[in-house]
Amino acid sequence: MPKNWIAPIHALALAAAAGLILAGCAASPTQEQSPAGVEERKPGEGGPETRGAKPGQVPTIDLTSKKQAASPLTDPNNILSKRSIYYDFDQYDVKDEYRPLVEAHAKYLRDHPDVKVLIQGNTDERGSREYNVGLGQRRSDGVKKMLLLLGVKESQIEAVSLGEEKPKDPGHDEQAWSQNRRCDILYPGEY
Repeated sequence: MPKNWIAPIHALALAAAAGLILAGCAASPTQEQSPAGVEERKPGEGGPETRGAKPGQVPTIDLTSKKQAASPLTDPNNILSKRSIYYDFDQYDVKDEYRPLVEAHAKYLRDHPDVKVLIQGNTDERGSREYNVGLGQRRSDGVKKMLLLLGVKESQIEAVSLGEEKPKDPGHDEQAWSQNRRCDILYPGEY
């Protein structure tokens, strides 16, 4: 038998399959599904959210309750959501106004000994690269020392310097520089 007889048979089979598919699409639509039944309940038999409601009274649901508490690290009303400590020009001592912030993070870390932090020291763009890396390191080491004095384990803290490499504000004036002279306290997933 010649080899070219296979192609016409394939074409015929494809045409037959297409015809069957089209015939199925042209069939009349099936009947619509009947609507879902309504469950009959007597007053007081409702779910837990309606228990205690009197007949004819609309039950109330407390939408203010939180099923899952927000993390204190991301709650904007919690001091732990604040992560930056700012410095004056060419300074690395933590200002008194930031001590409560460092103390709050120390308490959190003491209460969660399995959590680690990365402290990134930053500077503004003024000064040489080498000087800024050193100043950023002194800033991060200062925060680390405070955390250690407040009872945090050394294994939980890593202090590094980014110098001027990670500005918060790219401007070239005092307003920008004041935002760039900082230490950032970062938790896992943030660095």
